[in-house]
Amino acid sequence: MSELFDEVDEEVRRDQLKKLWDRYSLFIIAAAILIVAGVGGWRGYQYLEAKKAAEAGAAFDRAVELSEQNKHTEAETAFAQIVATAPSGYRTLSRLRLAGEVAQRDPKAAAKMFDEIAADHSVGAEMQDLAKIRGAGLLLDSASYQDILQRLEAAAGPGATYRHSARELLALSAWRANDVNATRQWLDQIANDGETPPGMRSRAEALQALLPPVAKS
Repeated sequence: MSELFDEVDEEVRRDQLKKLWDRYSLFIIAAAILIVAGVGGWRGYQYLEAKKAAEAGAAFDRAVELSEQNKHTEAETAFAQIVATAPSGYRTLSRLRLAGEVAQRDPKAAAKMFDEIAADHSVGAEMQDLAKIRGAGLLLDSASYQDILQRLEAAAGPGATYRHSARELLALSAWRANDVNATRQWLDQIANDGETPPGMRSRAEALQALLPPVAKS
């Protein structure tokens, strides 16, 4: 008798499953198709992005070679093309290199390009600081100390990636402006930072020697 009941239960379950399949089969098939299409689309997207990155990397290397061969006009054109077409990583690097190439012929225009990068939050804080320093370096002989200070003060703070270069530029700018106190302030920060590169520390000491002695109280 129990076997009979088992067979009836099995038949009922099959009948219920058939009804469910008849009712929802289209939805199940559609969902399966969407899943397969989604996975395929994502894999395709990953492949295309990897291909673009590889192409951009090769183009970037070629542009760097042109620059190293002093073919700055060709390098400028090559970096500009990468900026227009490459993924974000190589695009940012190429914007920096493009500004560097422009600096060979028009420092003020290059400084403006660095300023644009420095104002672009999408490139990240470190790249922004690097652009600030590169731009300030081009303007060091023409801009006022207050202008250089406005550009670099934040980048010279404790823990900033490029603080050493920022402090050196600030010290040089203050020295050019005959601001002894500001010069000494930045040189002291260079001297007191245990991570200051040795070469920069030596240059700071040489500049320190050019300053008048501190007045005794």
